[in-house]
Amino acid sequence: MAAKTENAVVDSKKQFEGIAKQFETFQILNEQGEVVNESAMPDLSDDQLKELMRRMVYTRILDQRSISLNRQGRLGFYAPTAGQEASQIASHFALEKEDFVLPGYRDVPQIIWHGLPLYQAFLFSRGHFHGNQFPEDVNAISPQIIIGAQIIQTAGVALGMKKKDLKTVAITYTGDGGASQGDFYEGINFAGAYKAPAIFVVQNNRFAISTPVEKQSAAQTIAQKAAAAGIVGIQVDGMDALAVYAAVRDARERAVKGEGPTLIETLTYRYGPHTMAGDDPTRYRTKELDNEWEEKDPLVRFRKFLENKGLWNEEEENKAIEQAKEDIKEAIKKADEYPKQKVTDLMDNMYEEMPYNLKEQYEIYKAKESK
Repeated sequence: MAAKTENAVVDSKKQFEGIAKQFETFQILNEQGEVVNESAMPDLSDDQLKELMRRMVYTRILDQRSISLNRQGRLGFYAPTAGQEASQIASHFALEKEDFVLPGYRDVPQIIWHGLPLYQAFLFSRGHFHGNQFPEDVNAISPQIIIGAQIIQTAGVALGMKKKDLKTVAITYTGDGGASQGDFYEGINFAGAYKAPAIFVVQNNRFAISTPVEKQSAAQTIAQKAAAAGIVGIQVDGMDALAVYAAVRDARERAVKGEGPTLIETLTYRYGPHTMAGDDPTRYRTKELDNEWEEKDPLVRFRKFLENKGLWNEEEENKAIEQAKEDIKEAIKKADEYPKQKVTDLMDNMYEEMPYNLKEQYEIYKAKESK
């Protein structure tokens, strides 16, 4: 190798190391719930802080109950969310009602808090078409099952907002595995090129199903991949609700000012399996790693912070828990009572004009269903 080439390689390696250092983890609360970055504290009232905690507690209970309902055969597909409440709920808390949410399949809590009725979220899990018929005032699409496809969709939605001169943003969520997809690079590059008001949240929960993040990319952070697209990137402590909120709120403010999109990597952890469809995390995660991240639990951390401020206590916690249980009870009852999906429903929703080769089958099913 020529000397000039050798020097270029050495310089490139130093450049990589320098880039990684620019994306050190942003944090406001440490694991003891203590403020370690006072200057970055978001401007949230006491009531807002309590509401954020209530939503996080509610979402943890929703996750626990959803797992139980899945095991009872009363829900279909379900991806556990425990451990990611700060990443999911605090990021959504920084949005406005008019913003557009494009979730991945683990991000049902965000669209519930964005206005999707809980019983419809349960119907979505069952594969019922009504679970995808969102109310008119819910600016969101159904959770994307195809890994990373929502990244490109977000770039398109955000560009549409810009062309209409709306002061809103499109936000999307994926996992670390999603950041390894081609759609991810295409989406952030397109949004960056057109300065579209988009926020791309990559919830780095360490494993794409069973593949550790270290084997997915040679990059030291996912956040630094923003540099290639010419957009802002930041790595955030995803177990710190205040840090996640502040990062997303700042990203939103920049976006509506026309300053372009932001890539936010949240360092978080899912305590349960990838999905309830037979995944066994003990085959690829150690107990030591689980214990390490349980000590960083976002609910415990934020609870300590609020208790120290005199804003949270056992009574407040129990109220949130009981409200969640009652809502879930009513929602699953409503989902159970909703008319069952029929084969003709599937065909009606699939086609605006029925293909000739299916019309005969349609009539056969229609006759059977009318009996």
